[in-house]
Amino acid sequence: MPPVKTVPPGSSTKRGPSAQEQLYTLRVDTSFVQIPVTVKNRDGHPVDGLLSTDFTVKENGIPQKLKFFTADPFALSVAVVLDLGMPDSAVQKVNQTFPALVGAFAPYDEVALYTYSSTVSEVSDYAGATQKLTALLNQMKTERGRNNGPPMLGGPLANGPMVNGVPVGSPTEPVNTPPKEAHVLNDAILRAALDLSKRDRTRRKIIFVISDGRESGSKASYRDVLRLLLSNEIEVKAIAVEAAALPLYGKLERLHMPGQGYGNILPKYTWATGGGLPFNELSRSAIEDVYAEVMSEARNQYTLGYTPARPKAPTTAAYRNIEVLVDRPGLKVSAKDGYYPVAAAR
Repeated sequence: MPPVKTVPPGSSTKRGPSAQEQLYTLRVDTSFVQIPVTVKNRDGHPVDGLLSTDFTVKENGIPQKLKFFTADPFALSVAVVLDLGMPDSAVQKVNQTFPALVGAFAPYDEVALYTYSSTVSEVSDYAGATQKLTALLNQMKTERGRNNGPPMLGGPLANGPMVNGVPVGSPTEPVNTPPKEAHVLNDAILRAALDLSKRDRTRRKIIFVISDGRESGSKASYRDVLRLLLSNEIEVKAIAVEAAALPLYGKLERLHMPGQGYGNILPKYTWATGGGLPFNELSRSAIEDVYAEVMSEARNQYTLGYTPARPKAPTTAAYRNIEVLVDRPGLKVSAKDGYYPVAAAR
């Protein structure tokens, strides 16, 4: 047994650089590409203990040489985006899970809170998961969702007194048009991403959406928002609730009718940015259990990094596809599909 070395009283041992410090040094080079990666087994449980030699990263089909690898946990910067445009029953169910949401964050994480329906609101700027966040979420328990049920377009109470199908006092039969309802999920993710892009570069940046995934009426397009997310290494994770959590709904949402928006756009965001598929949960207890799982998964991902060969000038800003492979059978890998290079400073 070798002797145990001690240090003089009042002094301390030298601490090696952390993964975040090493990553910051590497990221001084604007061409450095960072890839958070989640690996799960067939049962959906995270797989620990993998080495850099277990991973292969390809960019546009070309294998890359890893310059950085760590399994160390990262502090999180999380933008929580709450959907208040869901039916009131769904909003109230989510409201009751807020204590579990606060408990999912570590003391060194920072959290901001946004809500949206027809417009986007910032409830709180970035701060620790403290009593202030708890107080804000408690205040939000009084928020209401939209009324359940479709608008009234027929029946004796829809248009007042009727005679032969025509309202009294009106020469013609009215045309009933349901009110157009905005549900600006794209705009909400864009607002959160713009603020999140300004946070410390050594933190893992997460947008955590709790929604039914409907999108209609946003000024921002999915394509433009995704470009911003990938350019700033922001990962979207989500819990799909209400109708979006139903198994059949995942197939129906693929049908996009012009002018009617999207049924559930969350899987497109989460899969493209490396967040995996949304958690589909219907019950309050299931939603509470997922909070801790989502944050732990985001905090403890493998982090891979490489510097690709500098492309020719005309293709510098072009999208680049990424493929991450693990040399072990039966494992499922979640990583972002690609990225947009950040232009070098002149």
